[in-house]
Amino acid sequence: MTERWPRWHGPVVAGLDGSEASLRAVRWAAAHAAGEGTDLRLVHAIGSAEFFPGGAIAPSTELFGLLEQESNALLDQARTAALEIVPHLKITQSSTTEPAVLALIAESRTARCVVLGGSGRGTLAGVLLGSTTLTLSAHAHCPVVAVRGRDRPDAPVVVGVDGSELSNLALGCAFAQAARRDVPLVAVHAYCHADSHRPDQREQPELVELAERRVLDGWLSRWADLYPHVDVEPEVVCARPRECLLKRSEDASVLVVGSRGRGGFTGLLVGSTSHAMLHYAECPVMVVRPQPD
Repeated sequence: MTERWPRWHGPVVAGLDGSEASLRAVRWAAAHAAGEGTDLRLVHAIGSAEFFPGGAIAPSTELFGLLEQESNALLDQARTAALEIVPHLKITQSSTTEPAVLALIAESRTARCVVLGGSGRGTLAGVLLGSTTLTLSAHAHCPVVAVRGRDRPDAPVVVGVDGSELSNLALGCAFAQAARRDVPLVAVHAYCHADSHRPDQREQPELVELAERRVLDGWLSRWADLYPHVDVEPEVVCARPRECLLKRSEDASVLVVGSRGRGGFTGLLVGSTSHAMLHYAECPVMVVRPQPD
């Protein structure tokens, strides 16, 4: 129910790795922070442990000083990029020796969302080895945004709805995004006959579709009164969610999905809709995490 809607507070956090993709993420995060009326926090992990695995050899003072200088230069570059988008935005910045994933998970405890650059094209090696974005989407305490694809600020917000409580959180985030951007909301509910909410009617496709549409309408009604000015386009299709959402991402300002990820190795091997979106979507992807108890 909407009264259980979690309101994440704190700054928008942008993680940096020195790439052009992360600078693009900073620009997106700056605009998002301004729209949300909050601050922007820039975080770069020096990650000395990555240079010296296991801590067997500590970095020299000279080397660590160089790494720190490089980190500060990256943060200053990111600050400049953010201020070009929102000149008077309040920005804080931090460099840390923690590995990037651990640092950003810690930041997510007090963040409105964490924003990163896109995670690439999703090769099998990338999935097996993991990445900062994938791991964060399975462990963060707030929504995680991967800025990828093309920028279409005036395009609709698209959200995947599967009838779970987690997708209700994603739906709430999507309504808020659509309201702030003043764009329509496309709510996609994809189903297969074998997974229908009405198993006794699997042999009657028109009745199954009607039952699934009622499921979607029920979830949408929870938010309609809270966001009466958002134009909603419900879409019910008999197909796999991955294909439907990827197609819709081609003309979306942001794609919102829920993540049931627990961060286990099995989850990475099996994959999920949210992981597929992080790898292949044609627009920024917001992965909504379960609210901690």
